[in-house]
Amino acid sequence: MCRFSFLSSLMLTAVLATAQIAVAAEPVRVHAAGSLRAVLTELSVSYRAKTGTDVQLVFGASGLLKDRIEKGEATDVFASANTEHPEALAKAGLAAAVRVFTRNELCALAAPKVPASGDSLLKLMLDPAIKLGTSTPKADPSGDYAFQVFDKVEALQGKPTADTLRAKALQLTGGPNSPPPPPNRNVYAELVTGGQADIFLTYCTNAVIALKEQPTLKKVALPANLSVGADYGMTVMKKSGESAAAFAAFLLSPEAQAVFAKHGFGAIVAGR
Repeated sequence: MCRFSFLSSLMLTAVLATAQIAVAAEPVRVHAAGSLRAVLTELSVSYRAKTGTDVQLVFGASGLLKDRIEKGEATDVFASANTEHPEALAKAGLAAAVRVFTRNELCALAAPKVPASGDSLLKLMLDPAIKLGTSTPKADPSGDYAFQVFDKVEALQGKPTADTLRAKALQLTGGPNSPPPPPNRNVYAELVTGGQADIFLTYCTNAVIALKEQPTLKKVALPANLSVGADYGMTVMKKSGESAAAFAAFLLSPEAQAVFAKHGFGAIVAGR
């Protein structure tokens, strides 16, 4: 009887160990803003080494990803380039409360021929001869942030220039009908180098990557009176398990935040 109990105990231990391995091996599905590709790819590798859990990454424009999730596309964690899109999922009862997990800022990526600087940027954006590129508002938060810059231009100048800039802006990326980004290439570097835009308003982190591929391009910080920051919001889907919550917590950890900083992202504020 004792021998039977001992064997039963061993079998139960083996079953529990197998179950734990299965839970650890269950992948976490993450839908994330395209601007997070480099940093989340690196973090997913370190998370796999740390926990044994695979992270399946799907990247795209945050607004389009939100629409796909609302229509039933399966995911566990949604990491958006704004807070509005994950909050829409939370309000619909599909996801948990939203946390800001990192920050970014808008910069200008300029062609070599364009004499762009912080002092000249406003004049160049208003110049009819300059092709001004942005992402697509509503579908891609980067486009929304660019349009916020236009509102700041109007407030600064005291005359109606925002609509002029909106009409002038070439919405070249992030939309439902935008061409897919080239594989393993920075789309903004390709667009500016290819002459489709002379100046492209994009995230500073994207501009840094673009310069690594095309060093002749210029990254120009927006003047303080035109600067626009971006809070990145994250939510865990309500139907997801503990592995999803664990990965979300990892992104808020000092270890992960150091990797975000290495890639040029801003720190989060404690308690948010």
